[in-house]
Amino acid sequence: MIEIERLNKRYGDKLAVDDLSFTVRPGTVTGFLGPNGAGKSTTLRMVLGLNTPTSGTVTVDGVPFAGRPRGLRHVGALLDAQDVHGGRSARAHLAALARSNRIPLGRVDEVLAEVGLGKAAGRRIGGYSLGMKQRLGIAGALLGDPPVLLFDEPLNGLDPEGVLWVRGLFRRLAEEGRTVFVSSHMMAEMEHTADRLIVIGRGRLIADESLADFSARHAAAGVAVRTPELASLVTVLTDAGAEVRRDGPETGLVTGLPAARIGELALRHGVVLHELAPRTSSLESAFMSLTADSVEYLAGDAR
Repeated sequence: MIEIERLNKRYGDKLAVDDLSFTVRPGTVTGFLGPNGAGKSTTLRMVLGLNTPTSGTVTVDGVPFAGRPRGLRHVGALLDAQDVHGGRSARAHLAALARSNRIPLGRVDEVLAEVGLGKAAGRRIGGYSLGMKQRLGIAGALLGDPPVLLFDEPLNGLDPEGVLWVRGLFRRLAEEGRTVFVSSHMMAEMEHTADRLIVIGRGRLIADESLADFSARHAAAGVAVRTPELASLVTVLTDAGAEVRRDGPETGLVTGLPAARIGELALRHGVVLHELAPRTSSLESAFMSLTADSVEYLAGDAR
């Protein structure tokens, strides 16, 4: 379990992490979401003792990670798949990690086979694709068979088969009772991967809830309508307690009434409908809306 309490990290005038508190529990895949620059990577580095908090605490199973000898037996992490020595082979890279953490060398070939790099184990990492480096990074995280695993953008560079494999891997690790914490800025992927979501923006907590609750709370449902008599329909529906957002001269999105009731009201008042279709916004759209005020850099922003 990862416990973060009142965590702050300041770099000069910039507050990268701002009074952040949450808990990542075992047995679930927890997605760590936020726009680029939200403070996700800084938070992960503080979990691993790579950065020192300005204030607040962060522990792994009740102990600061920096105080644990042979860390890979306790926490496995993939932070940057590119941060490897290109002149070494994958086997040599993992063997060095194994020796420094007193992990049996036989474990090296086990994890290379598990991530699909068995046949490429003797090749220099500099010749690997980004997807292969991601797999190698995952192998390094798995090397010590740890109870807690952290992954920062683990799907970068993976092909569709690799993405499906990673989803299955995370699910299996969680089912084994491990703590699986996956950082990403891609809500669409977390929709297929995570059980629980922690969302931050500008270093502050925005949401901490199950995927199902996030979906119910933030993915707004509505009914799309199209009619040449939109003004008349808007009057009828608003009188019945609905809200109508006009999207065009003949189209709108209705919230507050089900499609069947909208159809009944239109018929009763003689309004012709050309379209009546239930719609649900994607979780990605909900995420974008929720974090819109927390995006640090916007395309077209001249500041």
